[in-house]
Amino acid sequence: MTDRISTSMMYSQSVSSMTAKQSRLNQIQAQLASGQRLVTAKDDPVAAGTAVGLDRALAAITRFGENANNVQNRLGLQENALSQAGDKMARVTELAVQANNSSLSPDDRKAIASELTALRDSMVSLANSTDGTGRYLFGGSADGSAPFIKSNGSLTYNGDQTQKQVEVAPDTFVSDTLPGSEIFMRIRTGDGTVDAHADSANTGTGLLLDFSRDASTGSWNGGSYSVQFTAADTYEVRDSTNTVVGTGTYKDGEDINAAGVRMRISGAPAVGDSFQIGASTTKDVFSTIDDLVGALNSDTLTPPQKAAMINTLQSSMRDIAQASSKMIDARASGGAQLSAIDNANALLESNEVTLKTTLSSIRDLDYASALGQYELEKASLQAAQTIFQQMQSSSLFNLIR
Repeated sequence: MTDRISTSMMYSQSVSSMTAKQSRLNQIQAQLASGQRLVTAKDDPVAAGTAVGLDRALAAITRFGENANNVQNRLGLQENALSQAGDKMARVTELAVQANNSSLSPDDRKAIASELTALRDSMVSLANSTDGTGRYLFGGSADGSAPFIKSNGSLTYNGDQTQKQVEVAPDTFVSDTLPGSEIFMRIRTGDGTVDAHADSANTGTGLLLDFSRDASTGSWNGGSYSVQFTAADTYEVRDSTNTVVGTGTYKDGEDINAAGVRMRISGAPAVGDSFQIGASTTKDVFSTIDDLVGALNSDTLTPPQKAAMINTLQSSMRDIAQASSKMIDARASGGAQLSAIDNANALLESNEVTLKTTLSSIRDLDYASALGQYELEKASLQAAQTIFQQMQSSSLFNLIR
């Protein structure tokens, strides 16, 4: 009875051993077929868990890369659009300078006005640029429809003031394209802080050639003032309550210092004519070009009409300079974001290499080692099978002999 139990146990152990060896051989065959050490999680639960974490980290890098590519494309298109807009503004400036030439005929001015109108329309097209996917570059977060719409002869901005933030690396955000209101609409007039202009009701030929803040005569306090001519050669400076705060004698082409602002006026202002000083306001670039066009298409039959046109040209040229500066600032901002994306991409690429190397060391198969192990397991299985076959062929008579 003992011999029978022992033989049964030997048979059972042999079968179990062969089954285990066959299972191990099958596992190595699956590894060789897939090229991976971890075919299933049970092959190495700890390593499999680590691999899942690495896969998630790599998926996040892929997502960040897609975000970076999308915003990089939009910022690149913004740069192209603003570069073209800058070229057009340079041409607007050239035309404004040409128009400020007293020898031009009405037809010459109308020709300049026609080109300015075409430039304005081109600027509108650039302001309504898309990113190639149907999204508008300069609409803020409301980028599903054209941000600039012509209504009742004027242009309105239908986007919002939101500049989207995009995550391009862990806890690293860059700004998407600027909303159009920050580039084309909310442009400071004058020198960006103070503005001055000739009153539109003036009847003389006084020209406001230039102005600037002049600390030597006292700091401008941000208030509104007017220089009003009481005679051909005298003027008063009045504040916003119409109180006289200064007087002076006018000489053609000489500076007038009013409340910390230096004004250079030439020509012959009429009694009652005034020149206004106040805080800079905001204006859109399209209206500035429209003002130029309107001035060039206006009648200039009389000296006062011609003076009014020149004053409008002078004021518009200052506003054009501010608009051009605004576009340069926008391009600089976009360039800074593109640089930040390049830095983020470099970091992600480095992290990706490290993660993939680590994942490969955990998951990928060492073919040379696996082939050696396969041959070893195969030989071991064959030996076990041979022994089992010998056990099966044994009999009681063979044992007695």
